[in-house]
Amino acid sequence: MTSAVPRLVVAAPSSGSGKTTVATGLMAALAGRGLAVSPHKVGPDYIDPGYHALATGRVGRNLDAYLCGPELVGPLFLHGARGCDIAVVEGVMGLYDGAAGEGELASTAQVAKLLRAPVVLVVDASSQSRSVAALVHGFVSWDPEVRVGGVILNKVGSDRHEALLREALDSVGVPVLGVLRRAPQVDVPSRHLGLVPVAERRGAAVDAVAAMAAQVSDGCDLEALAGLARSAGALECAAWDAGEVLRSSPPPPLPVPTPGAAAPGPPHSALNGPLPRTPDGVGRRVAVAGGAAFTFSYAEHTELLAAAGAEVVVFDPLRDEELPEGTTGLVVGGGFPEVYASELSANEPLRKAVAELALSGAPVAAECAGLLYLCRELDGLPMCGVLDATARMSERLTLGYRDAVAVSDSALATAGTRMRGHEFHRTVVEPGAGAAPAWGMRAPERRVEGFVERGVHASYLHTHWASEPGVARRFVERCRTS
Repeated sequence: MTSAVPRLVVAAPSSGSGKTTVATGLMAALAGRGLAVSPHKVGPDYIDPGYHALATGRVGRNLDAYLCGPELVGPLFLHGARGCDIAVVEGVMGLYDGAAGEGELASTAQVAKLLRAPVVLVVDASSQSRSVAALVHGFVSWDPEVRVGGVILNKVGSDRHEALLREALDSVGVPVLGVLRRAPQVDVPSRHLGLVPVAERRGAAVDAVAAMAAQVSDGCDLEALAGLARSAGALECAAWDAGEVLRSSPPPPLPVPTPGAAAPGPPHSALNGPLPRTPDGVGRRVAVAGGAAFTFSYAEHTELLAAAGAEVVVFDPLRDEELPEGTTGLVVGGGFPEVYASELSANEPLRKAVAELALSGAPVAAECAGLLYLCRELDGLPMCGVLDATARMSERLTLGYRDAVAVSDSALATAGTRMRGHEFHRTVVEPGAGAAPAWGMRAPERRVEGFVERGVHASYLHTHWASEPGVARRFVERCRTS
């Protein structure tokens, strides 16, 4: 299948240059002109896609060549871009920065080449004038396969500063497609793991995105940017489809108890009687944690769960005192439980319900924030108590891609299943692994991590299920058999 969705990649020489401002503002500005804009983010970041979704009214999606493999970048892009007039892809870090020690893998440059998309380079010009030409020339000439189609100059101080920058860039042969002045109203507050998510500052986030759109509309040549997007090459691949990939992948083996681990409990709550079933009687209602405390998730996860036969219901652990009626499986993804520890702890009825569901042997998948929520306590405050472990904030940032293998059979994977993931946290869980660990890390360091107990799979590792769709089918199958 050949597809030519107009698209461009917004990149930069380094982090902090203004990619998010420009990409989000461009998405919102194009959407404001009546275009259906498909938003994408290179890499594993969960926060920027929230702002992209606010700008476009569509789900923000990630394109990560490390987590999913280069071969899925095109299909996942086309899946997200279905029915759209144009797509904007925000890069990660500097244009050529990728997974440590892996060459160009997972870099913005690699994704741009895989998508056959032109690149717009956002340059922070606040502390330079003529030197901007050398910088842009270096990025343009470093890899001839990366097509830099234009430059947007950010944080320009004055008309005189702009004139100097334009004069210098005339010799490079790369058009200036926009000039943005310093604008504090577009700034988004940050904390220990980056930008504050949209869900935590809805009104302020709406205002910030509107300011970004106005800044880009006023300072950039939208017609030229749209024309550049239309120059993207055709993609010779088919769009990813959750149902199709599940139909073409082998069925998962039934869960096998891990040697030495507790046997699965009875499929009911000791206090509340038998677990209710979904209307069709198969018991595949999967509750997915959402709300301000649990904002980190990839859209493809719920799409795969639904394609595998689950009824997905989102709930908010900060507000809801019960799990959705009929819950037979639970997914608690990433986010900021450390910021909301008091509120999560105060919701004792829900903590108790989560513990009861886990004790019943129902499948529970918890990543990073979900792991903390299942611990006995977080920073001294009671959590769900599913795991005999404690969690606390730390000064040390743990960040990076991981090459992992499943150590124990679980509701997600059989032992030996290899997956790539990403860690990003400033917390510590003690102990770091249970009697039946979830993952063995192959790189960058060898260690075991996480917990497999009854139907629970809890770990710091963020994974992208599109790389191993059998994970979702196995989880839903466990919902039926638990």
